[in-house]
Amino acid sequence: MIVSTDWASWGTAVGTLVLAAATFAAVRSGNRAGRNAERALQAGMRPVLFASRPHETVQKVRWGDGHWAALPPGRAILEEKDGIIYMAMSLQNVGTGTAVILGWRVDAGQLITPTATPQEMLAQPQMIRPDPASFRDQTRDLYSPPHDLSFWQAAIRTPDDPDRARVEAALAGHDLLLIDLLYGDQDGGQRTISRFSIAQYPGADHQNEWSPAVVNHWYLDRDGPR
Repeated sequence: MIVSTDWASWGTAVGTLVLAAATFAAVRSGNRAGRNAERALQAGMRPVLFASRPHETVQKVRWGDGHWAALPPGRAILEEKDGIIYMAMSLQNVGTGTAVILGWRVDAGQLITPTATPQEMLAQPQMIRPDPASFRDQTRDLYSPPHDLSFWQAAIRTPDDPDRARVEAALAGHDLLLIDLLYGDQDGGQRTISRFSIAQYPGADHQNEWSPAVVNHWYLDRDGPR
């Protein structure tokens, strides 16, 4: 029995297979190009907050109850008046996108010993990313423009506030204070947590002078730089 080969059908099948492979490769290439374009766009919109530089302008900060304070460049404010603790921090947005501050939280930090190993340093509580659900909402809309000066502010008003003891301990010089800011871009994306340590300048000549320094940045919507 002689079996004939349907070369036309065979050629059609091969052509279909080649076309499918080419289509698959094109789709993968297009998806990769789309992801790269999206990352480039996000990088162009990503805000990154730092403490401001010392030579920037003094800012005047007003709270909702009418309290005013002068916020020097590269400084933070921690002060108590009539039972209310006022907090503020001078910021510099070194990113390329506008930052919208969404929330804040405070915590007590620990000084790292000079002999600590890198593993011991990373195991410190202040090196662990906080839970985004633990942040307080920012009641005032605070925008930080790219490559410009801005500030963060908050207040602790009631005696039974759960964070009051931590801030009072810092005011008394007993503990290092950590302030975490949760923020994103103008579209609500690229959420980031930046952690700042607030320390009082040593010496009698620097009483009530507080210096902020950034400790960590955590990206919530994608992997971080490390």
